[in-house]
Formats: sequence, structure tokens, C-alpha cells
Amino acid sequence: MGTWAGFCPDLHLSLGIWVIIAAHTIQNAKAEISCASCPSPVQLYAEDLKLGVRTDPTKKTSTLKSIRIELEKLGIGEENAGADDHHHTGDSAEDVPLFVQQISSDGVSKKNYTTGSSEESHRVSQEHRGTDLNVDAALPRAKRSGPEFSELSRSGWTGRTSVDASAPDDRGSLLEGHRQGRSDFKRNRDEERGDMRQDEPKITSSTFALTGDSAHNHAVVYWSGQNSSVILILTKLYDFHIGSVTESTLWRSTDYGSTYDRMNDKVGSKAVLSYLYVCPTNKRKIMVLTDPEFESSVLISSDEGASYQKYRLTFYVASLLFHPTEEDWALAYSHDQKLYSSVDFGRKWQLIHEQVTPNRFYWSVLGLDKDPDLVHMEAHTPDGNVQYVTCRAQMCTDANRNYPFPGYIDISSLVVQDDYIFIQVPTSGRATYYVSYRRESFIQIKLPKYSLPKDLHIVSTDGKQVFAAVQEWNQNDTYNLYLSDTGGIYFTLAMENVKTTRGITGNQMLDLYEVAGIKGMLIANRRQDNQVKTYITYNKGRDWRLLQAPAVDLDGNDIHCILPFCSLHLQLQMSENPYLSGTISTKSSAPGIIVATGNIGPELSYNNVGMFISSDAGNSWRQIFEEEHNVWFLDKGGALVAVKQPSVPTRHLWVSFDEGRQWTQHSFSSVPLFVDGVLVEAGTENQIMTFFGHLSHRSEWQLIKIDYKSIFSRKCTEEDYQTWHLHNQGEPCVMGQKQIYMKRRPGNYCMLGKDYSRILSADSCICRAHDFECDYGYERHGDGNCRPAFWFNPSSVSRSCSHGQNYLNSTGYRKVVMNNCTKGVKEMYTARKQQCPNRPPKGLLLTTKDSKLSVNMGTNVTFLVHLDEGDSLRTNIQLDFGDGTAVSYSNLSWTEEGIKHVYKSAGIFRVTALAENPLGYETTTLFLHVTCPLEHVQLVAPFVVIKNKEVNITAVVLPSHTRTVTYFWWLGNNSEPVITLDGSISYTFSSEGMHTLTVQVAAANTILQDTKTIAVKEFFKSLLLSFSPNLEEFNPDIPEWRRDVGRVIKKALLQVSDFPEEQLLVAVFPGIPTAAELFLLPSKNQSTSKKKSEDELEQVSDIIVSALNQNLVEFELKPGVRVIVYNTQLTLAPLVDSNPRHSSSAMLMLLSVVFLGLAVFLIYKFKRKIPWINVYAEVNQEKEQEMIGSVGQGDSTPKITLSEFSTSKELMDKELEARVKRGVGNACESTREIPNCTSV
Repeated sequence: MGTWAGFCPDLHLSLGIWVIIAAHTIQNAKAEISCASCPSPVQLYAEDLKLGVRTDPTKKTSTLKSIRIELEKLGIGEENAGADDHHHTGDSAEDVPLFVQQISSDGVSKKNYTTGSSEESHRVSQEHRGTDLNVDAALPRAKRSGPEFSELSRSGWTGRTSVDASAPDDRGSLLEGHRQGRSDFKRNRDEERGDMRQDEPKITSSTFALTGDSAHNHAVVYWSGQNSSVILILTKLYDFHIGSVTESTLWRSTDYGSTYDRMNDKVGSKAVLSYLYVCPTNKRKIMVLTDPEFESSVLISSDEGASYQKYRLTFYVASLLFHPTEEDWALAYSHDQKLYSSVDFGRKWQLIHEQVTPNRFYWSVLGLDKDPDLVHMEAHTPDGNVQYVTCRAQMCTDANRNYPFPGYIDISSLVVQDDYIFIQVPTSGRATYYVSYRRESFIQIKLPKYSLPKDLHIVSTDGKQVFAAVQEWNQNDTYNLYLSDTGGIYFTLAMENVKTTRGITGNQMLDLYEVAGIKGMLIANRRQDNQVKTYITYNKGRDWRLLQAPAVDLDGNDIHCILPFCSLHLQLQMSENPYLSGTISTKSSAPGIIVATGNIGPELSYNNVGMFISSDAGNSWRQIFEEEHNVWFLDKGGALVAVKQPSVPTRHLWVSFDEGRQWTQHSFSSVPLFVDGVLVEAGTENQIMTFFGHLSHRSEWQLIKIDYKSIFSRKCTEEDYQTWHLHNQGEPCVMGQKQIYMKRRPGNYCMLGKDYSRILSADSCICRAHDFECDYGYERHGDGNCRPAFWFNPSSVSRSCSHGQNYLNSTGYRKVVMNNCTKGVKEMYTARKQQCPNRPPKGLLLTTKDSKLSVNMGTNVTFLVHLDEGDSLRTNIQLDFGDGTAVSYSNLSWTEEGIKHVYKSAGIFRVTALAENPLGYETTTLFLHVTCPLEHVQLVAPFVVIKNKEVNITAVVLPSHTRTVTYFWWLGNNSEPVITLDGSISYTFSSEGMHTLTVQVAAANTILQDTKTIAVKEFFKSLLLSFSPNLEEFNPDIPEWRRDVGRVIKKALLQVSDFPEEQLLVAVFPGIPTAAELFLLPSKNQSTSKKKSEDELEQVSDIIVSALNQNLVEFELKPGVRVIVYNTQLTLAPLVDSNPRHSSSAMLMLLSVVFLGLAVFLIYKFKRKIPWINVYAEVNQEKEQEMIGSVGQGDSTPKITLSEFSTSKELMDKELEARVKRGVGNACESTREIPNCTSV
């Protein structure tokens, strides 16, 4: 996965230094599962969740979401001095995480990318992980508004700026100021200690200035170091205003950096180059990308940059990922999130997949994946979900794609590293993480039950186990360290409350360092009681202790520091410039030697710091400098070289041959130089260092080649070596072994040979208690014993344990992974084999695959059945889906992949699981909401209602739903809605006037709305209207047409009466044949008496009825088509009044009977023409759904029907009945064709 500063075992001092001028900002990147696979310090990148802000663990993590910190470890390979060892030889751009990730509340990291973001990270990481420093590869520009990641810059190494550039970290500012302050005014005792003797051999150096590039603010340097004399340097002028490179120069040296030649004429004098890549498996092959603002092309060289061929690209490359073994295979990620593959070193590219998540694509792992060209990737689906996809690079069609994990995963959560694959699954509650070991099925990761992680990050996966950092629900700026078993499933606590530190550039770093060359040895800074102290472990976190402070200071004065009140504390931050050593350095070729910046006292401090060294793996320490220095290992770790921090110009370096006891001073420049980076020991035969820097911020780049071979008098012989026994405070057994190393005798000025071997012998020890850690579910108490946690039941037996078989019953302990002890207490602490007991089912749990309780109708639902206890091979499982179907399985093993089912109708279904064996049974239930997307809602209400009389209002939803819709009613002038699960509501209007009614219906992710206006009056008259038959063929039965026809009818009625227009209302009903209702409203004049208004309405009604009976009311629908309006009522309409003295119950009853008879006749006559009648008729014809009884369930299993829920026809009958009672023939508006939700 991502590992900072791409140092890998093959990396022979490759250099790619990127520095961004310090004043830019970058955007937040989302969280994700992240990893680091190199040794030392673990780096966390800032994410959405700000440190110090507590997050509710019961809520879904922000997507990754996620797992959301990059935990990185700095190191380079055996041959590479100047940096730490890398554990792997991968070539992935992921190995050097350069993107800034913010710490998230979700867990396994929801990303935005800007300059230096994860897209850019791919480039740098590519070369770093691939054992070269082909650094320019890491400069993706997801957004061109900011600078590139980290390069060699005039202002020195700046790396990235903080996420919050306006508020830089206090620690970063303090540290920087502390460094400068100490160098500016303090008496330099360190130079006095560099007592240069006259007979000391001189080092030789030569300086070369990159003339003409003084305006260029970025430089990228590459040196393969595999016995090659070629060095490539790409200098660039990066314009921060437009976010791109405007000028570039390519330099090449063939004599180890003594001289350089311009190569612009080889690549094209007008070409603007942006990135430089070197093939990790064949250092002679080089790719150079042009800046896409000018042209998108790639320049390819097969002779270490002596000549180039140009090939046009159809996309903009954001990052490259070389194959770990095939030199011509590469993956390219474009700015539009497309992934391409090439099998001819970039000459031709083929599209693999679109919508791929940045930084989430990986080549196959040798020995695990069947096909060497297999690509693992995280891709988005068209509906916005994320899946884990695999396919072959040149054969990635839809038919050839595989989905190893069934279901969706969180964005930016896929991690493929070594034997493991990690993902995070989106859930509605707590974060859930899954792991696949050696490409087996995914299994949920088991953390202590109540850790409730907000964040989980993979620190390392080497050593046949997983090292993870977890931020738990009650932590804000600390993390807990956990170690897994070999399968990566069961995690136990290694250390609590490990401190995080915000670097100068804003990156969050976990204060954890893995010492190179000694397995199981870690150093961490722990926060406890508001103090931070440094601890060391020799057995992978099983035991920790404080560091013993030096006995004397630099002047030989005694230091009074008594444990545990006073100890040595170390800064564990890695340098953001991979070519400066950082605050702590180790090297596998120099086991036991640790050089670090630190302080002595009760807690870690960034004031009064000095440089300290241990020659015996942290057992004892000595101070070597009072000021901070960068320290590198020369000659496979046999010598040390130190240079002051780059904030101070210097022309001296110091060399020690006796593990830091004495230092000799050497001059490498005639004038002081700001050192931006150092390449050390690029080849096995040539002892050469290269310093990169500048004399001032406006000067040209200065490259100083230093040949330090002259400081060695000869090659080492057998007499020059001595043995060293690794121990822990006198205890010779470390990780179950007595290890003896061979080291050069301090003070011997001889050069180590190529066949130098470090480990002389390693003999196994007798097992003792400290070789075992607490097993999963157990916690270590004050007496050192492991006892069950309160939430863990040690007597529980896995459901996979079948009667007659055996299982391993934990003793509460497990052997530390990679511990080589034998015999002793091994048998006492090792899990014991016992016979599986026969138990009744217990702990039955029924969930859906994605933990959701709402699904869309017609989609596949996967149910998971989990059983805590009970013989899985002898336990019968029955599952009733609640829709009339059920399934039965003879044993639980058949349900491991989930039980799939498709619901063909919407509703709320009671899903019941039954687990049963001869000793008993257990049941569990969940209620599943199956929804159908809403397409239409129609608010059905009378057009005019009587004041202070209850009226029924109905919302008709299409397609019809059963209890899965929520209704929000805004009635009258109420500011808050009335919320119901029923589509009808009764309401009484207490004031006259025009009232607006609004209903919103919500189902699944859909919300629809309809609004109507109702006139509220104390009394009114109404007439039912019908029309001549020629109107029917022109009726499209849509609301707009009905509104327009109503307006025309109203205009025609006004011509036969002088009734005020505002008192006349015409409403056309939906459906065919066409019908309408005429409302005569009283005057708004308050001075007019009610009796007079009633008389006026009677008179106007008589006039209109007379005109209708004489066929005087008509209108022209179109030329030649005239429509006559008729009075449907057989008698005069009664006056509708709220006053009981005008009771007309007999007339209303007669009218209701007549209208009901007419409605029945029309329905019978025209039932094939009315779509909504057909819909509800079809629903009614369906048989009541019942559970199928053929599965042999006992009476204990409930049989479930849906009879308790109202059918769609019943709802419509209620609506028709209410409409008849109102005396108003309102029908719900519909279209010609209404989709039927039950038809799938």
C-alpha cells in the first residue's frame, strides 16, 4: 500500500526530490483504509474528521469513509544509505503515499484531490516503491490551481502545506523556530567537537551549477545507482498562478555527477516536461511526460535517457504504476478517473475501466494471484455505489470482470497488500471491516467488542500478521495499536493512546517507529495523564518500557535521571523530504544503531533537544550533538555522516567510524550551502555522495559530488570484526531467539566487503511467559495474567464446531507471531484440542447483506443468517420471506454466501428465521420495507367546502404502495405538517376564503408533491354538467386540458348570465366521459345579508339551468367543433348550507341515489376505457399471499399474511364512498396509462 518515500530493497539511492514552495494550500481528501509497508514512522494524513473533534460511534462514518489515515513508514533497501529499509520490493505508486488524507470518523478512508493529492501521490510513490526514486512520477495534478507535491525547491524541502494553511500547526512552527533559533545564536559546540586531525584523509568533491535554471523552482533528480554513472535531473518553473509547468530543462550526467549536459535538443527544444519515471525492474528504461497544458505525450528512452521517442497520448496521465516483475507493463490513471494499461512500455494504451477511485488500483501479487496481469481496482457503478473489481489488464470486458466481494464497499477502502485484501463495507451504523487472507473468502475483522472504531488503518502486513492503528469512539488525537493473528481476523491490543503529531506541512503522523534490522522492535510515543512519553518494545508490543537516559552529557557531567520519573524521549517523525534523515534513523545493515532527536525529562518536549545514539538496540544511549542534524549511514552502516539541518547553510560534514563516539569534520564546499537533499551510497562499488542545494534563494542549483572512498584506509579483514549479542536489559532471548551479530570494530577505518554478513547465529530459546500475548477476547491485568473481558464468553464454541469433531479451546494466550521459542511453557499456553459439544442454537441473528431494511421492489435481497452457538452442520435453518414464500436448509453451512430473494410487490414484509436442532430452537424476525419508486401523486379534494364541516382529503399515489409511504400534509395556514401513514385525512376549515392544501409523499429516496386550492364558504350552490359526445375524442385526460376547458365553460356561462366572474367556479373531472361541476359562490360583500345572498344564488341558478336546458350554453373547441353543455341533474340543485335550518336531507339523499346509480352505469358501460378501474381490478384479482407450507415448518413458525393491510381497491372504494357522501363526483386525476407497480 502506500509507503512514504518509496525506498525499497532495490532502490540504489535513487533520488526524486520534490519541494513545493511553502505558501500553498491543498484541499481535504476523503478517508479510506490505508496501509504502510515500509519500516518506521507511521504517517497519518489529515482527513475530514479533525483531530480533537469527537464523533458519535453509533453514526455512520463519513465515507471511509471511511478507514481514513495513511500510516506510512520510511525506509530504503539494504544497499541504500541515507534512509531506512523498505520491507517490500513493490513497484506500486501506492507505496509512497503522497496524498493528504484527513482523519475520518468512519473508518477503513470517504477523497478530494488537489495539488499533491492522492493522484499526485501516485507519481512519487511509484518511483519510491519501485526502488528508484524516479520522483517526478509523483506529481499528479488533480487540480491545477495548486503546486505539485514535493520537490527540491529553492526554499528547501517543504513538502506539502497543511490542510489549514491559515492556521499552521503550533508544533510545526515551534519546531522550525527552535531549529533556526539554536543555530542562529547558540555557541556551536558541535563544530568544536569535530576536531579535524592533520593526518585525517581528505574527501574529494566537485561542484556543478545548473547554469541558466536560476528561475526554475523545482528539480527532480534520478540516479539508479546500480553500478551506473548516469544521473538525470529535470528542473522546472512551476507557475502557481496557473497551476502548471511553463519551462523545463532536462540534464544528464554520465560521470557520477561531475558534469551535466542539457538534453532539451533530444526531447524537443519547445517541449515542456512535467514528470520523470524510471522502470523499477530495468533502470535503463525511462518515461518522461510532457505538461498537458501544452501537449499530452510521453517520451520513452531505453538507454538511460541518451535518446528518446515521442508518442502521443489521448488522455492526461495523473499517475503511473509499473508492474513488479514485467518491465514493459504499466497502469496509467487519467484525470477523468479512467484506468489504462500498456504492455509495451507506454507506446500503446488500452482502456481497462472507467470511474476508478484514485490510488485504489493494484497489480497482482506474485504467488497469490493466478494471472500475472490481473488488476485489482475499486470502481464506481452507474448508480454511484462502489465495487471491488478484478480483471486482466488487456482483457477487461464486462464478461471478464470478477467481483470478489459480493456487494458494495466504501469509497477509498480497498487495500491489496501482501497476503491480505482489506475493504470497508457501508453500513447504517458502525464501521465494518473485512479481510481476505491469501485470496480466500472475505471474513469480518474482529476487534474488541466495544472498541467501536471511528478509524482503522493498516500499519503493516509483513511478518504473517496485520499491524493496525484504531481510533476508538472515545479518542480524538490518539490511536490504539492492535496486532492480528496470521489470518488478519482476530486483533488484540498492543498499546493504547499512541500520540499523533501534525507535521510542518499539515500531515498527521502516528508516533510509531519500527526499528530496521531487528524484528519485533518498535518505539512509540504514548499519551498518558496529559504527558507524552517514549516507550520501546522488543516483542511486538507484548511488553513496553521507558528509555533509560544517558548517564553523562556531552561535557562528561553526570545526568541525574531516575526511572520512571525521568527518561529519554524521542521525536519519531519521518522527514517529509525522503533525502533528509528525519528525527530518527536506523538501517538493517547496521543492526542495533539508532540515531534520533530527543530530550531528557519527565515527558516529550520540543525544547532543549539534542541528538542521541544507541549502539545496543536501545538499551543505553549517548548524546552526540546539541543541535539537530541529519544523519546517514555510510558503507552499509559501518560509518555515520552528519550534516546540519537545511535551515542553516553549511560547508562541513562530520563522519564517525566508532558509532558516534568521535566525529571528524570534512569540508565539502568552499562556501556555505543550503542543503536540500543528499544521495548516499548509490552503488556498491563507488563510494559517492551527492549534495543538492543552493547558495541563496535566487542562485542556480548547486550539485556537489563527494567521493568519500579516501577516508577508508583499506578493506576490512576478519580481525576488523567483533560479535554483538542482541539483548533486552540483559535478557538475551529476544523474540524467542539468541541473536549474535557481526559488526565492524569501532574506530577501524576499513571498508566493508560486498559479502559482509550481519547475523552470525540465531538459536531458539525455551518458551517463557513473555513470548505469549493475550488471545482475542482476553485482557492483561496488573499481575500480568490474561483474563476474559467482560463482554467475552470463553465457553462459547464456534458454530463451525460439529458434534464428534474437535476444536482448539483457547487458554487465553497466543504465541507472538514470528516468535521462534520452543518447548518450555509452550504447551501450557497453547490452545488445547477438545471435543465439540452438542448445543442448542443460540445467538441467531438475521440481517441483510448491506444491513439496510429498505429495498427497491424487483431487486435481489441477500439475507445473512448468523448463529453464535450451535452445531452448524446439524442445525436446520428455515427462512420465511413474508410474501408467501419460504426456504429451508438442512444446515447452516449452506447459508454462508447469503440467501437471495426478489420481492415482486411493495409493502412491509415480516421476515422470520428459525434455527432448530434436536436440543432446541431459536427464532428472530426483521421487518423489511420493499418500496417501488413513486411516479405520480394526485391530491383529491372537493373544490368548495362548507365552513366548520369536516371534509375528507385523499392523496392517490401511483404506483400504489402498501404502508410504505409517508404523507406530509400542510393544511390551511399551518406552519408544521401533519404526518400520516394513511393516504386520507379529515380536516375542518374554520374560516372562509381560499385555502391552499399541499401534500408530500415520501417513499425510499423519492419525494413527490401536489397542491390544490379550496374555496371555503358558509353556503353555495352547485350544478353537475355534461357535454355533447363530440367532446370525448378530443379529451387527452390531463390536468392542463381540464383547466383550459373549465376556463372556456366559465366564459360561456358568463355570456348567459350577469353573475360576477369571481363567484362562479367550474371544475372538470378527470376520466371519460367528460363531466364537470359548476359552483355558485355567495358574494364577499359583508353588508349583504345571508338571506339576500341565498336568494341571489337561487335566481342565478334558475337562469343558468334554464339556459342549459335550452342548449344555449356552448363553446367552440376548434374550428367546426362546437360542444354543447348540459345540466346533468334531473332537478334543481339544492342550496348547500352550514345552517341546520336549511336542511335538505331528503333532496340530498335523492341526489346521492341518482348519482350513485349513474356512476354504477358509467363504470359498467365504460370500464374498459377507465385506466384506474383496470389497475385496481387487477390488484383485487390477485390471491391473498400466504406462506407456502411445503417446507415442513412446525407450529412454532408463524404464518404471515398481508390481510391486515388495506388493498388498493379498498382504498379506492373508500374514496368513491366519501365522494358520494359529499354530493360531489370528484375522481382522482389519472392518465391514459397508469403504471402498475405489481407488474414486474
